[in-house]
This record gives sequence, structure tokens and C-alpha cells, in this order.
Amino acid sequence: MTRTPIQLAALVVGAVFLLVGILGFIPGITTDYDMLTFAGHHSGAKLLGIFEVSILHNIVHLLFGIAGLILARTAATAKAFLVGGGLIYLVLWLYGLLIDMDSAANFVPVNTADNWLHFALGAAMIALGLLLGRRTTTTDTAPGTTPGTVR
Repeated sequence: MTRTPIQLAALVVGAVFLLVGILGFIPGITTDYDMLTFAGHHSGAKLLGIFEVSILHNIVHLLFGIAGLILARTAATAKAFLVGGGLIYLVLWLYGLLIDMDSAANFVPVNTADNWLHFALGAAMIALGLLLGRRTTTTDTAPGTTPGTVR
């Protein structure tokens, strides 16, 4: 089965999210693992010693990864995953900027490093979805088709 560039991008992004979700549950890769809570700003665990995580945060990464792998099956759903997911991450970035990180509103939890990672992820996913989602010209060699058919 041949995949389009947008399908490959969604597949890679989904696999990375899945990997990050798994790594969030591994002591050592996640520092202060004994401080990992289900949710909330009191979770002191940090993925790679940088990004705040909780069980909920890790589950969100796992679900996002699974969604990416499933939605990579077609070009249209891959684009929806990348653009829609990118928008979600930009909203999460804004949310992280606006909340008091020491309040109950920080239930995910996020810190400054998470916020800027969310911005970069959101922008990159949207760019991938829009740039790779453009129609391309391909050459068909199937019987009854004209070479250079636009799909």
C-alpha cells in the first residue's frame, strides 16, 4: 500500500505522541515519578526532567497517538488529524498562557516548557496538514487513464 506524504506525516506524528505517552509512564525517563498524580498541578513528575506530566496528560498523549495512527489511513482523515490536532494544541497553548499554573485550572498539568512545545506542535501540525494536503499531480499508468491526471 502506497501512502501519501500527508498520511506518512500523520503516521509519524501519531507514533511520536504514542511514544511520548508511553515514556511518560517510565520511571527515569520521567523524573520524580513517585510524584506522578492522576491530574492537577500538584503532579511533580516531569518527562525528560522538563515537561510536567500526569497520568491524565500521558493518557491524552496515548489517545492522540492512537487517533493519529488510525486517521493516517486516508489522506483526508490524515489532514483532519494534523489540522484539527494542531488547532487543539494551539488552544492548549493559549490555555496554558492564560491560567495560573498554581491553580486548580492547571488540571492537565502544564508548565512554561509545555506551553511552548504545544505552540510549536500546533503550528507544525497545521503547516504539515495544509502544505502536504494540497492536491498533487501524479502520472497514472493504469489502463484508460491519461498520464498527468490530477488527483
